[in-house]
Amino acid sequence: MLQTIETINSAVNNFIWGVPAMICIIGVGLYLSFRTRFLQIRKFPYAIKTTIGRVFRKWEASDGALTPFQAVCTALAATVGTGNIAGVAGAIAIGGPGAVFWMWISALLGMCTKFSEVTLAVHFREKNSNGDLVGGPMYYIKNGLSKHWHWLAVAFSAFGVLTVFGTGNATQVNTITTAINSALLNFQIIGEDSVKLTNLIIGIIITLLVATVLLGGIKRIGQVTEKLVPFMALMYIILAFGVLILNFNRVPGVFASIFEGAFSPASVTGGAVGSFFMSMKKGVSRGIFSNEAGLGTGSIAHACADTKKPVKQGFFGIFEVFTDTILICTLTALVILCSGVPVNYGSAAGAELTISGFTATYGSWVSIFTAIAMCCFAFSTIIGWGLYGARCIEFLFSEKVIKPFMVVYSLVAILGATADLGLMWSIAETFNGLMAIPNLIALFLLSGTVVRLVKEYFETEGKQ
Repeated sequence: MLQTIETINSAVNNFIWGVPAMICIIGVGLYLSFRTRFLQIRKFPYAIKTTIGRVFRKWEASDGALTPFQAVCTALAATVGTGNIAGVAGAIAIGGPGAVFWMWISALLGMCTKFSEVTLAVHFREKNSNGDLVGGPMYYIKNGLSKHWHWLAVAFSAFGVLTVFGTGNATQVNTITTAINSALLNFQIIGEDSVKLTNLIIGIIITLLVATVLLGGIKRIGQVTEKLVPFMALMYIILAFGVLILNFNRVPGVFASIFEGAFSPASVTGGAVGSFFMSMKKGVSRGIFSNEAGLGTGSIAHACADTKKPVKQGFFGIFEVFTDTILICTLTALVILCSGVPVNYGSAAGAELTISGFTATYGSWVSIFTAIAMCCFAFSTIIGWGLYGARCIEFLFSEKVIKPFMVVYSLVAILGATADLGLMWSIAETFNGLMAIPNLIALFLLSGTVVRLVKEYFETEGKQ
């Protein structure tokens, strides 16, 4: 049975993340960039100034809403996770160092894609019967396009509900158990025979923590993410920069291998990765898996922001992709490549490769800090995707199913902690691609609305 599922998933995955995905993701990103005259580059200083300025601004959000900073933290909570750690490691191992270059390209275009998603989500959002702000791709499809396109909203929501259990929960918990076990085994606190029991205990603890946060509603989610995300990001960045400083002599060669490997993988990997398209595919797919630009999921959190300016919140989308992929994913890649740890090119790899990069530089003691960082990354992702799943299932049914969904979603953590998730990673990647299709179609059709909103925003800003 599992063999059949694996075969079917592999066929669907290869199609979705093959030529069609490259054309759709890169094509829509380019189309939006041209239509906005590469706003993500033209207005990048403005975007950073606007977003950083609001990060340090203190205010209370109205009922059923988040502050703009809480909204971006919730979105970053979902994006800054295993895609930055295990996903980058996998991309390098299977696609070679050149995959990092294609991550950068997908991020450059993804900045404009995510800006558009966030802007549309805030512009077309609604208030539900509980008084909460709700929005995202399903709502900008429903409220921005004619009725014969509404099936796209249903398709997005259905794929979203299926995706959250794998991408948002089980694979994240698997990363947490890997990180904790690595630290405990390094310090000989547990033996190999105790790993299964430890995993079960970790799964139960995570289930209780996730349920506590998610069942507390949108306000509690925002309060947790605004504290957790800055802490975990800063901690990880400091550790990563330390690796680069201690291996500074290798940095120029690593960057050379990234650019050379992007167009000639075999020359860098010794022939283990000979396909230019494989390098591009892994770089783009894992980049999207990390920053979610094109999936539309991040816009669900941004739609909760207590703001009346969709475009202004949209700039947080640019900031988010820059932070997630250009900064954190790049640092992860450099940790692996600069540390000198052997990379078994052409075969699967995950969080353990990233952990090896840190321990090779600092020693086994750092596994405690990497375990804490990875637990924070993965836990924050579980929280963010819990919100996404709740909004998707609410759109399909009603607010009444949210709490039962949250309970089931929390319990999946036990499965993620105790099961072998090799196939789950691949299935999660497939559903990510399926979610992207209805969202990318909507972004293409609503590009004119994005252009109009941007024009109106800067006309108004210029008069102030």
